[in-house]
Amino acid sequence: AGLLGGLMLMASESPRWLMKAGKRKETKIALDKMVDSAAAKLEIQQIEQALNEEEGRWSELFTTGYRRALLIGVVLAAFGQLSGVNAILYYSSEIFKTAGATHDMAFLQTATIGLINFLFTLIAIACVDRAGRKTPLLIGTLIQAIALFFAGFLLRNNFTGPLLLLTVLVYIAAYAAAMGPITWLINSEIFPSKLRGRAMSIAILTLWAANFLVTQTFPLLNQTLGIAKTFWIYSLLNLLSFFFVLVILPETKNRTLEEIEHYWIARK
Repeated sequence: AGLLGGLMLMASESPRWLMKAGKRKETKIALDKMVDSAAAKLEIQQIEQALNEEEGRWSELFTTGYRRALLIGVVLAAFGQLSGVNAILYYSSEIFKTAGATHDMAFLQTATIGLINFLFTLIAIACVDRAGRKTPLLIGTLIQAIALFFAGFLLRNNFTGPLLLLTVLVYIAAYAAAMGPITWLINSEIFPSKLRGRAMSIAILTLWAANFLVTQTFPLLNQTLGIAKTFWIYSLLNLLSFFFVLVILPETKNRTLEEIEHYWIARK
């Protein structure tokens, strides 16, 4: 928490917040750090236009072109949890004990998972603006599906030890580099300023509802179907998320929030 607080002191204010607060000069300075002068001038005009629009209504999320954006935000948030990541993070010690690991070894493997999760999240932060959103999600969800299927195969056939740990680490790395952070990023990008608060509240509510569902059903699935079949179910859900991203999700890389808003309006 202290580290987070310290880093937040280094963060600049959002250009949209600065403009809304009437700080045009500070807005220009903030944008000049991100883009060239001409692009900053254009974005200021787009921000002004967006801020001059009337406050959005709940009904606009369901009756205009924004409903597709809402669908993407909600389904992506749900898939982020239905991928099974928190079942593995919350119950990793029990999973490795089931696979035959000792208490100390299970604890060490769980700590390794946490470290990989942290490191690959940093990689995602460093690379997401260059790699985009859609391509990493496609690669990540496909790797997740394959890794969980293989982990289920190993558990089904009593292959444990380093190979099982490696498979789980590959899954965690793929999630941390793509689905984990990019789900939040996309939800912050695809909604217009006037509707962002309402839309994100629905998406985040869905995310935590899906998280609750996964964490509460994992012990039951493990008990009734076994750990291998439970992993295969998560593998299938990851494969479904791959096809959802492939077919439905537009790329938002290098688009301003205003450009994304116009994209939804044009598709209603």
